[in-house]
Order: sequence, then structure tokens, then C-alpha cells
Amino acid sequence: MKKDIHPKDYRFVVFKDLSTEDCFLGRSCAPTKDTMTWEDGKEYPLVKMEISSASHPFFTGKMKFVDTAGRIDKFNKKFAKFNKGREKA
Repeated sequence: MKKDIHPKDYRFVVFKDLSTEDCFLGRSCAPTKDTMTWEDGKEYPLVKMEISSASHPFFTGKMKFVDTAGRIDKFNKKFAKFNKGREKA
């Protein structure tokens, strides 16, 4: 095995799903500025995620639409000019 290829700051972090507010504790070297106090009373770095197994349709069996960046509004504004000449029948 090669030496010195693994990250040095591999530590426990709290992952938080922003759409369901579910949290879980795991290990990662992902950079983060936020922290959170976990159930054991210790403070851990916080990694915020838009989708996790708690909110993904494959794992939940429910279709849930997540639009945190306003992508739908952007799409509708961009392509609204193509729909002006058409009327709904």
C-alpha cells in the first residue's frame, strides 16, 4: 500500500439532510465551517446535504420534489418566451 495518500483530517462529522432535518454521525474529511452538538453532548463539524437516504425517492418510496436553488423558476423564466404564442386547448 502506498504511504501518505490518505487524508490526515479524517474525523467524525454530523451529516444533516436539509429537506428532512434528519442527522447522522459518520466519518469524513469534508471541509466545513459549521458545527453542531450531537446527542452525546460533544460538538462535531456539520456537513449540510440537500439529499440523503432519508429524502431520496429510491430509499423512501415517495416522490418528493426538492428545489433549493430556484432552478424551476430559472427554467420557467428562460423558456417562457417559447410558450407565449401557444394557447392551452
